[in-house]
Amino acid sequence: MYHTPVLLTESVDGLDIKPNGTYVDVTLGGGGHSREILKRLNGTGHLYSFDQDEDAERNWQEITNNTPLHNFTFIRSNFRYLKNWMRYYGVEKIDGLLADLGVSSHHFDDETRGFSFRFDAPLDMRMNKRAGVTAAEIVNKYEEERLASILYIYGEFKNSRKIASSISKARKEKEIKTTMDLVYATNIKDKKDLARLFQALRIEVNQEMVSLKEMLTDATHLLSPNGRLSVITYHSLEDRMVKNIIKKGNIEGKVVEDMYGKVETPLKPISNKVITPSNEEIQNNPRSRSAKLRIGIKQ
Repeated sequence: MYHTPVLLTESVDGLDIKPNGTYVDVTLGGGGHSREILKRLNGTGHLYSFDQDEDAERNWQEITNNTPLHNFTFIRSNFRYLKNWMRYYGVEKIDGLLADLGVSSHHFDDETRGFSFRFDAPLDMRMNKRAGVTAAEIVNKYEEERLASILYIYGEFKNSRKIASSISKARKEKEIKTTMDLVYATNIKDKKDLARLFQALRIEVNQEMVSLKEMLTDATHLLSPNGRLSVITYHSLEDRMVKNIIKKGNIEGKVVEDMYGKVETPLKPISNKVITPSNEEIQNNPRSRSAKLRIGIKQ
């Protein structure tokens, strides 16, 4: 299977779907969430689904047997361009937006893309194979200080300078071209630490935090009153951004007050408690274990 959708029922229920509403799934991936949304729409409802990866587009075509759906539009693009695409399609307001920010199992299991340290593959890690710099370019060309910063911020490594120094020394002797070259260069043995190393590089390669900030900001403006934002995150950086936009109205988490001292928050959480997968789901899909779902409603 391309990808097992995480928190499927909880995230789609969180949208409180109106059958004739307009919805956006900014992370099509394996299509699980999109299919569930489509089941709940009638003939006048519409779903727009984004994915920048051609593999996701191909997978969706296989699922639908290349049959066009009158109430579905696929957009092959990074979700950071959400506002532009909605304008292009003449959509002024949406009733809900879903985002599953996890990397598809398909990517981790693809031996050629360089997302996982389980396979010796070219260090690529680009979600969109047509654009951007590769992970190899980053580890070979970034200054040591910049590398250390990426590892500290995106990988949350306390010893980021030491790891960056190891990479810097290794690349002077031989260009780091593959996932195994990187593993040997850093001399990291612990699998959890290797996962954080690959996560940090993937975030930088795909500019994930920049894209997420732009998408969340645009989503708050696009949502109709009582529209829902349903977002699944997998690490603390993402979760903090989603929590801040829902509770404080901005990514930074600053409290903004109007002239009367009222806190300006376009969204409010439907629950102060974060939603996590059940033990049963984690057992069936271990990759769901770090998932957190937050749902906000437009005021």
